[in-house]
Amino acid sequence: MHIGTGMFYGEVLALLRRRSELVHPLVFLLIVVSLFPLALGGRQLLVTELAPVAVWVAALLASTLALSGMFRADYEAGMLDRLLLSRRSLTGLMWGKVAAYWLVSGLPLVLLSGLLGVLLQLPAAALQALVLTLLLGTPILTLLGAIIMALAVGVRDVGTLPPLLLLPLYVPVLVVACSAVSNALHGQPYLAELYFLGGLLLLSMALAPPATALSLRVRVCE
Repeated sequence: MHIGTGMFYGEVLALLRRRSELVHPLVFLLIVVSLFPLALGGRQLLVTELAPVAVWVAALLASTLALSGMFRADYEAGMLDRLLLSRRSLTGLMWGKVAAYWLVSGLPLVLLSGLLGVLLQLPAAALQALVLTLLLGTPILTLLGAIIMALAVGVRDVGTLPPLLLLPLYVPVLVVACSAVSNALHGQPYLAELYFLGGLLLLSMALAPPATALSLRVRVCE
């Protein structure tokens, strides 16, 4: 736990120093969701019906964008080699890194998405479901994304490969989350969807950090 805590605080400070990288996903989310009502001609009923899907898709893509440099700076600075050679638990370190990344990049996406939901005039029940699904879903996106980004460490001209690998993993989260918000929008229960996302989050928390650590060992030690 102490190992992960040390990595967490160090990573938070490092990310705040590179805050320009974290602003880009937020700007992307803001632009996409702001243009959405214009594309529908301002028809409020249609905007309200489709807004949760638009916000969730935009948040998903923005999350993928935010993860693009997760290990790049560490790799270029030789930090990953030192971590692998140290006696510290790499799994514990990955716990700290993922938690820091979600706090600095994922949580602002959730807060901005909630604000955009208010601006799109979502009903209170749908807005609540949107925020809850984002709170449960965005950590899953970060945990799964860490595995793929670790596999892409050191690959030149990686281009769009990580997003292409991530999107199939993200689809179940997107489908269940949008289903929950749609149910809330139509006055139907959505507790089952929240339980599903909660279970998926617990599973990701258990499996993703060790898988990320293993991926880094494979890539860096090649």
